[in-house]
Amino acid sequence: VQLQASGGGSVQVGGFLRLSCAASGATFTKYAVAWFRQAPGKERNFVTAITWSGDTTYYADSVKDRFTVSRDNAKNTVTLQMSKLGPEDTAVYYCAAGQFNGISYYASRDSPEAYDYWGQGTQVTVSS
Repeated sequence: VQLQASGGGSVQVGGFLRLSCAASGATFTKYAVAWFRQAPGKERNFVTAITWSGDTTYYADSVKDRFTVSRDNAKNTVTLQMSKLGPEDTAVYYCAAGQFNGISYYASRDSPEAYDYWGQGTQVTVSS
């Protein structure tokens, strides 16, 4: 599966952005999808994950209640809505897809190593 992330940009503190991850090349419903982010000089960190069906989502504590992930399997897209953005949210955001069985997903959904397919990343910059 090929992934393409888009929607990044520059916003002020407290602003809103919507990122999209468009998938192609495979049956999208086979894949769980996650967003990770990486700030300069830092490791890639988990942001959120959504199951193949979209019925269950998970969030890092740092984004809970501010970010919302959803997916439209008919359109092969995953959307990340980000609100109340702060400077700490500045990073390159990556979407990733992977296939899991039930046990492996709950054990590894927040680990970059668990995902086989990655988009190219989209820059989010939050300034005051």
